[in-house]
Amino acid sequence: MAESEGQDTEKSEDPTAKRLEDAIKRGEVAKSQEVNTWFLLLGATLAFFMLGGPSANKLAVAFRDILGNLHVATDSSLVMRAILRMCGQVLVAIGPILGILVLAAAAGNMVQHRLLWTTEPLAPKLSRISLIGGAKRIFSKQALVQFVKGLLKLAIVGSVIYAIGSSEVERMGLLINGEIALSVDVAFTLALKIMAAVTAIMAFVAAADYFWQRHSWYERLRMSVRDVRQDYKEPEGDPTIKAKLRQIRQSRSRKRMMSEVPDATVVVMNPTHFAVALKYEQGMGAPICVAKGQDNIALKIREIAYRHAVPVVQNPPLARALFKSVELDQEVPVEHYKAVAELIGYVMKLRNSKQIAGGRR
Repeated sequence: MAESEGQDTEKSEDPTAKRLEDAIKRGEVAKSQEVNTWFLLLGATLAFFMLGGPSANKLAVAFRDILGNLHVATDSSLVMRAILRMCGQVLVAIGPILGILVLAAAAGNMVQHRLLWTTEPLAPKLSRISLIGGAKRIFSKQALVQFVKGLLKLAIVGSVIYAIGSSEVERMGLLINGEIALSVDVAFTLALKIMAAVTAIMAFVAAADYFWQRHSWYERLRMSVRDVRQDYKEPEGDPTIKAKLRQIRQSRSRKRMMSEVPDATVVVMNPTHFAVALKYEQGMGAPICVAKGQDNIALKIREIAYRHAVPVVQNPPLARALFKSVELDQEVPVEHYKAVAELIGYVMKLRNSKQIAGGRR
């Protein structure tokens, strides 16, 4: 008994689609910060490559303008105007770069999961300030992975800087002894090489971390056998209640069907197994089935038909065929038109002859 209960509570089952969807709605998604960092690196590298030179020139013009005119500005309002003008020029210079970085940050999130809006992660939780919970997080497997990942990134960046710096020793000497314009050009080239190399290598780190984070997220959402049963029970409903509701619906449908039998034109029966009540009136394209059933329901249909003087005709082949091929409130299929037409014609003739006999009496 204890062993069975342990198996029920062990997180051995894959999470259901409902559990995954509920986790996403709560804001609990598989997300790698390294992917976001890589997109920011990529955006910064592209911005530096495409806009670094023009933006640097604009910034130089802005600072040269303000610094060159400060000594002649005697009024504080003129100084403030000059500072505001410089701020506007700085924004114009770095605005496109900031725009690229914002787009890169948004792309880093969108490639990992769909857009969603939830305030649940912001809700205060006592578990977050628990000393025991904090200790578990510090010494958890996730914390160890983060530590190793930090060392790996440090080693990667250091190795890239060392490798590029070693191959560019001669040019780096120009940063000290060369002209300012040439030093700026060398520094720009070296920085771009370092950023491009780090971005390329960090792509592998980001990909590996994303798959690790997704694996960890999936493992956290794994379920026990009991959880799976409960999860399926909630959307589908308790089986006992569902059976009761189904029974109520069937009972109501049967009552409605039986109420149509007194208005039927004829009931076609196999003596005990099948009964189909058909209704036909002038203007109808074809007779329609108003009731059908087998076994006890068939006997009930026959009983109601006798009680309300509805003709009951025994025709086993036709009764079986109609029971299988026609649904409630549907017209008789074309392949049975002839047999049903003959049957209804016979019933109409029989009814007319009774009316004539009754009139004579």
